[in-house]
Amino acid sequence: MDKTNALRAGALVAGTTLMMLLMTSPALALTRDDGDDPGPGLSVIETLGYYVVAPIALFAVIAGLVMVLDKSTDRAPKAAKPVKAKA
Repeated sequence: MDKTNALRAGALVAGTTLMMLLMTSPALALTRDDGDDPGPGLSVIETLGYYVVAPIALFAVIAGLVMVLDKSTDRAPKAAKPVKAKA
């Protein structure tokens, strides 16, 4: 990659990042919208449970069910065939 293409790619990435940051600034506003009725916040334990433990547990359950209910018969290791030497 030559210097011109690298500069062009860097400018594109920097411009895109800047535009994304400028467009997301309203998301950080502290004023409430009309009809906004937020519920109570989550504790640290609830947050970890919902976003860390629950997905890992769900993955483990699905993977376990797939392994237990797998009816494939071609999973057994194959016996090595003897190699015939050519004379």
